[in-house]
Amino acid sequence: MADIYTKYGYVPDKDAIGRTLELIAKSLDNVISPEVLKTCFSLMDLTTLSTNDTEKSVSKLVDKVNSYRNDYPDYPLPASICVYPNFASTVKSKRNYPDVHVTCVAGCFPTSQSYLEVKVRECELAVENGAEEIDIVLALNSFLEEDYRTAGNEIRAMREAIDKVAAKQGRKVTLKVILETGLLVTPEKIANASFLAMEEGADFIKTSTGKVSVNATPMAAFVMCECIAKFYEKTGRKVGFKAAGGISTAMDAVCYYSIVSTVLGKEWLQKDLFRFGVSRLANALMSEIEQKTVTFF
Repeated sequence: MADIYTKYGYVPDKDAIGRTLELIAKSLDNVISPEVLKTCFSLMDLTTLSTNDTEKSVSKLVDKVNSYRNDYPDYPLPASICVYPNFASTVKSKRNYPDVHVTCVAGCFPTSQSYLEVKVRECELAVENGAEEIDIVLALNSFLEEDYRTAGNEIRAMREAIDKVAAKQGRKVTLKVILETGLLVTPEKIANASFLAMEEGADFIKTSTGKVSVNATPMAAFVMCECIAKFYEKTGRKVGFKAAGGISTAMDAVCYYSIVSTVLGKEWLQKDLFRFGVSRLANALMSEIEQKTVTFF
């Protein structure tokens, strides 16, 4: 089967990407600043996706988001709180700030290994219970066998399902598609997955679940951002980028911030087009800004 990326006039150049990433890495000390770190804070999908999550523990995280600005009034709000679908109503009912969205992983996260009907119904239930953003995983069982039609149809089915439920409530829901780039391995497969997800209606493409051995990498992020640029050039539709999995230090965040800025430009450096999926980054960013150890979250 022909590679999807070729019709967009794109061929990933690993050597050129590597050279650019080296330059970005050398310039990070010149990029990092309290302003940039606060921007990164505003891009966070503050995440808890643990087997031992409970209504009490999720409520505690929401309470922290509700209250942290009492102590840190100059900080922005995070973009969202990301939880399993059964906690959507908990986040929705307890948050004080509607601008902090309810994000849910769905579609049988993190493996996407189930019947399509189950994936679709989970997405519907998440939206019915308050999810404003849905993160699903590309069906690698089809994609890795180059059955792009089936993998694409699954994305489209979940896109249509969440849109239908949201429309009944008079609103729209954002769809993010996780490519699980650590399992795709090659820039070519990452490019194919990026274009496939965008063609089938993804509002964001996301690196990883955080549940495999290799998660977000600068190389994968760079390829995905180049694909977003080519897709925008071809279609006029802006798709967002979400880095997730293993992003735990302030310098990690600044690295991905710099990649997005370099490839997509300053227009993408805002929460409608750029996110971090994180569980540990908030404290790291606050510690760097405050120049002391902060363990608020």
